[in-house]
Amino acid sequence: MSATDWSIAELAKMSKVSSRTLRHYHQIGLLQPAWTAANGYRYYQQPELIRLQRILLLRELDLGLETIAEVLRGQTDELEALGTHHRWLLAERDRMSQLAQTVQSTMTSLTGGESYRKEGIMNAAKMFEGFDKNPYQEEAVQRWGEEAVERANASWAKMSGNEREAALAEAEAINVELADCQQAGLAVEDERVQAAVARHYRWIKLSWTPTAESYLGLGQLYIDDDRFRRNFEKVGATPEYLLAAMKVYAAENL
Repeated sequence: MSATDWSIAELAKMSKVSSRTLRHYHQIGLLQPAWTAANGYRYYQQPELIRLQRILLLRELDLGLETIAEVLRGQTDELEALGTHHRWLLAERDRMSQLAQTVQSTMTSLTGGESYRKEGIMNAAKMFEGFDKNPYQEEAVQRWGEEAVERANASWAKMSGNEREAALAEAEAINVELADCQQAGLAVEDERVQAAVARHYRWIKLSWTPTAESYLGLGQLYIDDDRFRRNFEKVGATPEYLLAAMKVYAAENL
């Protein structure tokens, strides 16, 4: 045993993960010890500590253990994977900062007397800023189930930073193309419109593979949810146009 070896008890103390949980991770192949002594004691080295850190970060994304194992298998570049986690943590830091500001605003309002009562409507909305980790997740779970949403989250977690940026850029390009088609007065059956919808379907498949029914359900969500509607309308498209085009695509291809 060297100075760079940590026993399971030491790792449990450092990481705040119980020895029982670490043993379970070993049993399911999620976190193997670097070596095991003759007496059965498990010892860990730096690579195992880094892997445990990545496991805990993925747990923060509410991923299950099987999904985490799948993500880790897909992330062969350790430094790139940590970079992805780091960007997520920075975003989460910003969210927590917003929560802190929200609480501070509430505390200030409680001592604000008459001015608080006059501005109550505005302040009431501010009381909940920062609480929503993912504004679409609850709706997605209700429509497609936790398993489908978890698979989609895992697919996103596997992407590198460059892949995510490319995916977001493609989404924007698809919306712009649909807006151009709609403003040009093209029928939803038009070849150009259907090519844009095909791009949209391929883009959705980066996260999950919808059936015809679930794909059209997504199109209906675009109509029902004002947050999605705004994304289309800011480039001059409407979700109704996209859903109509999606129905044609689904009938012919799904």
